[in-house]
Amino acid sequence: MTIDLLAAAVAAPSRLDPVTLFMDADIVVKLVMIGLLLASVWVWTIIVSFSLRMGSLGRRTAQYEKEFWDAEDFDAFARQRGNGELPPGRVARAGVAEWRQSTKAGVTDREGTRQRLAGAMSSQVAAEADELAERLNFLATVGSVAPFVGLFGTVWGIMNSFFQIGQQESSSLAVVAPGISEALFATAIGLFAAIPAVIAYNRFSHSVNRYESRLQRFADRLHASFSRQLEA
Repeated sequence: MTIDLLAAAVAAPSRLDPVTLFMDADIVVKLVMIGLLLASVWVWTIIVSFSLRMGSLGRRTAQYEKEFWDAEDFDAFARQRGNGELPPGRVARAGVAEWRQSTKAGVTDREGTRQRLAGAMSSQVAAEADELAERLNFLATVGSVAPFVGLFGTVWGIMNSFFQIGQQESSSLAVVAPGISEALFATAIGLFAAIPAVIAYNRFSHSVNRYESRLQRFADRLHASFSRQLEA
């Protein structure tokens, strides 16, 4: 008897094995785990790609703004460089297009022209910010939903463990412990997907807001230049 107990102790795992927990889980819990793992992979893909995009966008925007304000003719520069590749280029193009439209027959209403210029560029700034933040919606969704999806897997696994108790007519911990471990593993995966998503969403939302403010300052400065031309 003592030898059998020693053999069982040796054969028992000394730590949790995620692969074993997954393979031994119920089909419903497996599906929950797979879905959460796929969501986690997509979250990290967004995190890496968005970080690289914002870094590159910041550098290119700084270079564009420097060249734009160094140019002697904003209209000519916008025609050459305002080709839609960069958000400030599209903002400048929207302002220049409105300027041409409002001044082609002469300026009869300066205040109305100023309002139209401000509206055109502010609208483009908002559109650029919305386009940048579009992919962040997935991060927000995963951050809020993943823990509950994992909890669903946990509840299902615990229900299955209680069913096994009824089938085997035994309330021994050895009967229910494996099923409960597999169930709790689903919640752990849910948190593994949700925590980075929430952190990244908050960080990237701040980055988008800062970039939107930068574009708005660019638009305000361009609007001031157009206003001076109206006064002249």
